[in-house]
Amino acid sequence: MSKATTSLLVQGYEVVIGFETHAQLSTQSKIFSRASTAFGAEPNTQACAVDLALPGTLPVMNKGAVERAIQLGLALGSHIAPRSVFARKNYFYPDLPKGYQISQFEIPVVQGGSVEFFLGDEKKTVRLVRAHLEEDAGKSLHEDFIGQTGIDLNRAGTPLLEIVTEPDMRSSAEAVAYAKELHKIVTWIGICDGNMQEGSFRCDANVSVRKPGGPLGTRREIKNLNSFKFMQQAIDFEVRWQIEQIEDGLEIQQATVLFNPDTGETRAMRTKEDAADYRYFPDPDLPPLVVAPEWVERVRSEMAELPRVMAARFVADFSLSEYDANALTQSKDIAGYFEAAIAAGAQPKLAANWIMGELARRLNGQDLDIAQAPVSAAKLAQLLVRIADSTISNNAAKQVFDTLWSDADAQVDAIIEAKGLRQMNDTGALETIVDTVIAANAKNVAEFKAGNSKALNALVGQIMKASQGKANPGQINEMLKAKLA
Repeated sequence: MSKATTSLLVQGYEVVIGFETHAQLSTQSKIFSRASTAFGAEPNTQACAVDLALPGTLPVMNKGAVERAIQLGLALGSHIAPRSVFARKNYFYPDLPKGYQISQFEIPVVQGGSVEFFLGDEKKTVRLVRAHLEEDAGKSLHEDFIGQTGIDLNRAGTPLLEIVTEPDMRSSAEAVAYAKELHKIVTWIGICDGNMQEGSFRCDANVSVRKPGGPLGTRREIKNLNSFKFMQQAIDFEVRWQIEQIEDGLEIQQATVLFNPDTGETRAMRTKEDAADYRYFPDPDLPPLVVAPEWVERVRSEMAELPRVMAARFVADFSLSEYDANALTQSKDIAGYFEAAIAAGAQPKLAANWIMGELARRLNGQDLDIAQAPVSAAKLAQLLVRIADSTISNNAAKQVFDTLWSDADAQVDAIIEAKGLRQMNDTGALETIVDTVIAANAKNVAEFKAGNSKALNALVGQIMKASQGKANPGQINEMLKAKLA
């Protein structure tokens, strides 16, 4: 939870957040026409007669869009409706050429389900209301320097899956964690490329505040949040603003708002419509969508292993914690790297610690994906084998890792020998050093025997210094305890 939201809760308010996410489906053509969905084309070069609703045209459902909706439902444990209906959502805006949007209202194709994720080490669950298929609108291009607005209809008719949650989130941090998990799922199963900058994954946050246990407050919808960083900033500002309004005795008006990253503030764009304002009615040009059980099962059989299933396997097969398994399945590339390291001989828990620790730290520091890591899974496994067999200490391993990171041709064993990092495992030589340190540190010895366990650490430090860092810490501890018993 963010500091801003935490302080507000202390003042006696509970934050309530629900999400609506538009995931652009990864089909090559639009939802009701054969026009291309490719990003970046010249304006108005990818809008056909069907997208424009010209007289005499009829929409035809894109089978690939339906299959992607089925995939999401299976991934989230949802009910796949055997029969769903398309409706016309009526509103007037320059970039909506039909004067209505084809969507789903009363009977969506995906119903219920949930998204599970971790916030820190706490497991959270957000319930889904629905996920429905619909077409995207066009885009208004505001050219302030010439005082004109242009309309690009390339995006009109692009297939979307709108994923709607219950108002289950209670902080901006929880909302961001949910959005990241949903982003992971849609990209993992390949139904959406997840590119937030290009608008492929757009999130709207419905935010309200209330006294704990009280009725839900009036919500304001923050539209088109296109980064996780801005998402948290926008929600935190909106929460502060709403509480200030209530504390000043003012009422919150239901509205759609936009977030300005430059000012860090939200501002009202228009009053928020309710479903009745859109005058939904069944689309007369589209028959009901029928999804047979055999179709669902075929889609299920063709899907790759889901992240939650893979995480459960990591727990069962490798004795990892649920938290570690979830972290390792944040992306297919991370999971693949982990499994490759295990196949190359690394111990599972040690591999998990290094991938989530040292490797992740280096990648984050250089803004790299794990697919771009200079150290391969096989090389990391060789390094971890040398830790496990006590050839080198964990600290020495970090020095080896430094070299591997900067030199793709470097070899683990050669680095160990060249840098003189091999641990001293000669019991006789170690015993001589231990005896010398004990004799020279009578005070620490006495304190340890008197029950001060920290005194042992001081003795270990002296031995490591005397051995130039080459002594095996575990072996030293055992020897010291035996001699001082």
